[in-house]
Amino acid sequence: MNASRTATTSGSDADLEVRIRRLHRRDLNRTWEFLKLVFREVNRTTVEYQRPRSKKRFLEVYEEKGIEQLLFVAGATAGAKERIVGYAECALAILGTDNWMNERYFRMRDMRPLFVEELAVHPDFQGRGLGSFVLDQLEHLARLRGCTHLVLEVAENNNNALKFYRTRSFYKLDAAVFLAKKVVNEAELLPPRPLSKRTKAAVPVAVPPVVLPTDDPQAAPELAPARPVKARAKRAATPRKTRAKAETSS
Repeated sequence: MNASRTATTSGSDADLEVRIRRLHRRDLNRTWEFLKLVFREVNRTTVEYQRPRSKKRFLEVYEEKGIEQLLFVAGATAGAKERIVGYAECALAILGTDNWMNERYFRMRDMRPLFVEELAVHPDFQGRGLGSFVLDQLEHLARLRGCTHLVLEVAENNNNALKFYRTRSFYKLDAAVFLAKKVVNEAELLPPRPLSKRTKAAVPVAVPPVVLPTDDPQAAPELAPARPVKARAKRAATPRKTRAKAETSS
């Protein structure tokens, strides 16, 4: 693909030329670091990631068929080490198993989209015409492939991106937005609770014996209580003759 654009700027960027080439395997690590830099701030404030979720997924995309990955590179002088300043990724069909796009939606409206999966511009080059250059290239591909629309996704709170696309005749396809409602729940653990002060030790009080339910205090005992026995009195000794005489006289 032979496409280039020259922009004249002031200072060290004078006569800076940006050219387009396809992504090579040797570019993968540099391009991943570039994407992290571009979307770092946006991903802190959006629900969905605005770039591949992981480097593993980014490397998998490179191996998939049907995906066009373009690099926009710049060099101040001929022979100087190029610098990645832009990236675009697009496909003619909805790819991936985790994609929420509904292909029937476009078919029923006689739309043949070129799906723009990624569009990234280096922060130092934003507002200098590079984004328009990237879109021009994508529209050029769409016309060559017989597409009728460019279709992309952008976070609703990404105001800078929304302004950029709306000034270039993009319009909203669907009214779907992320909605949330706060659920008020009580904490599972009770809040801290102060304990009362320790009181002085009280004087012990005699506790009456406890009568168990099986004990009947009115019931008579089976055995009589112990009773003292009187000591036997000693009888005075009587002479045998006197005792006999007394018995005869009687």
